[in-house]
Amino acid sequence: MEWFEKEYSSKIIKEKIKVLDVGSYDVNGSYKDVFKNSRYEYIGLDIEKGPNVDIVLENPYDWSQVGTDTFDIVISGQTFEHTEFFWITLAEMVRVLKKGGLLCIIVPNGFGEHRYPVDCYRFFTDGMIAMARYVSLEILHTHTNCAPDINYNYWYSRRYADSMLVARKTYDGVARYLDLKTYKCIPADQIKLRTGLISYDLVNKLSIEFLFIQGKFFYNKFLNKMARIYKRLKLLG
Repeated sequence: MEWFEKEYSSKIIKEKIKVLDVGSYDVNGSYKDVFKNSRYEYIGLDIEKGPNVDIVLENPYDWSQVGTDTFDIVISGQTFEHTEFFWITLAEMVRVLKKGGLLCIIVPNGFGEHRYPVDCYRFFTDGMIAMARYVSLEILHTHTNCAPDINYNYWYSRRYADSMLVARKTYDGVARYLDLKTYKCIPADQIKLRTGLISYDLVNKLSIEFLFIQGKFFYNKFLNKMARIYKRLKLLG
């Protein structure tokens, strides 16, 4: 989420930016510090009272108490996997987002089961693209298990990877669903949508190739050394 704030939300040209964090209950940390700049008005929303929760929903799938076109940014991190009908939640997030506003969703691609109270889904990049398409959002960025630089080791993980979506709402009002009667699936260009981030698969492949080359080099050195030793023993014998 820090990367999203730096690359996207910090570049919004407004004196005050209203941010809604969906699933904000502070279990083991929150995104509030990411939006601590005085420009941001951060509001946490969840289904129960607790730390870092400003709005407690009466119904998790009906946000009547939250106004339409209210927020400049709507975020959610590590929540959708615990939401049985996340597409309804997504539609409500879009409804309360202003035209031109930014949506950022981070969800697990890996991790073992962790019920809170349920654990329903894992997501890939195509799943993030499908979310945006479903509610007619402009996709600005999406990735799974990528990083801005190969030295950002803490971004990568073989077992605990995340997927991310950054999208823009280009219309007013409630979510506009795509026409499923005429829709045809055309796979998106995932490399383009990574906007320069480097995938774990590429880094892993390069690492394996490097280790192979390095191993081959040292193996050849070992063989040459053994050949020299054998030649000396042969001369002595």
